[in-house]
Amino acid sequence: MAEELKVIVFTLAHEEYGIEVDKVRTIERMVPITRVPKTPAFVKGVINLRGIVIPVIDLRGRFGLAETEITENSRIIIVAANDLEVGFIVDSANDVMDVMSDAIENPPEVLGGIKAKYISGVAKIGDSRLLILLNLVEVLSRNEIIQLEQFGE
Repeated sequence: MAEELKVIVFTLAHEEYGIEVDKVRTIERMVPITRVPKTPAFVKGVINLRGIVIPVIDLRGRFGLAETEITENSRIIIVAANDLEVGFIVDSANDVMDVMSDAIENPPEVLGGIKAKYISGVAKIGDSRLLILLNLVEVLSRNEIIQLEQFGE
């Protein structure tokens, strides 16, 4: 029997993506980000969220997509990955959706320029809607996680 998976739906470059609800801590409006030197370009810096310093990554930059201006719809999704809280800047985050596990297919090798390793699957929603499910462990490589953990110290 197919299981139901709850996901937070967000957009990047007019495509819909999903992150499992249990990996998302909170969704925040954009706040000032403090730049940190000698980090990859997609690491925008850190924010102070209720007394906790959290590194922030621009998912557009991480996926090699063109960066755009921050709008009032832009959000920072705070996720927990490997005992580390990280913020992802996305174009918008506006939905929670139930996805049936039997509607999820393995990702193709390359999906819209995003390497397949960043994607855990593609969910078919209805007849014409696709939802790209992120593999959080791969979005942050091991070396990057170590680098980001040092920001919090």
